[in-house]
Amino acid sequence: MEDFNSDPKPGRLILPLVLIGMIATTYTFVRSIEEEPVVDQTATEESFIEEEVAPVTEETTTTTTTIPREVLEYIEELDSEKASIDALGKKVTEANARWDAKEITYQEAQEEFKDNIAAAEQFVKNITVPGPPDSNIELLQEHSQLISLADTIYQDTQEIFEGLMASDTGERRSTAIQTFNTNIEKLKKRITLLVSQVTNG
Repeated sequence: MEDFNSDPKPGRLILPLVLIGMIATTYTFVRSIEEEPVVDQTATEESFIEEEVAPVTEETTTTTTTIPREVLEYIEELDSEKASIDALGKKVTEANARWDAKEITYQEAQEEFKDNIAAAEQFVKNITVPGPPDSNIELLQEHSQLISLADTIYQDTQEIFEGLMASDTGERRSTAIQTFNTNIEKLKKRITLLVSQVTNG
């Protein structure tokens, strides 16, 4: 017995269902694409670009100090006096060494030591004048210290002579020589420092 089919073309019902399914799938796919966030590649690339920092240049200011002519002349004079006191120190030390070694007589030693006293006295006169410009108070004060040291050295030469004349076995003279040499070095260092301060500002 044959089944009775009222619809001779049953595929007509399936086709609309397939179409509806395809449309639904397409719609869902399109919606999912639209909802994905759009990444701005330009912004991402720019975020990795390091910011160039301009190098900081420090401004250096050069100050040129002009030393007055009178001060330069004073400095030159001090250099000359430094050489003179160095020569005096050598002369006094050598005279004392000759006496200790008995290379000279007592009379000759007295004459040499007296000559050293005269040379030290002349040195005091030379370093006293002309001195620094009167307008430079700081240099005037420092110069007075140089004169004081020079005068002390002059007194040391007198004490060395008195040591020669003393009745001891040379202790007084030896102490005076040590003090003399110490003061010579003090004066030389003080002159060097003063010259450096003036020339270097």
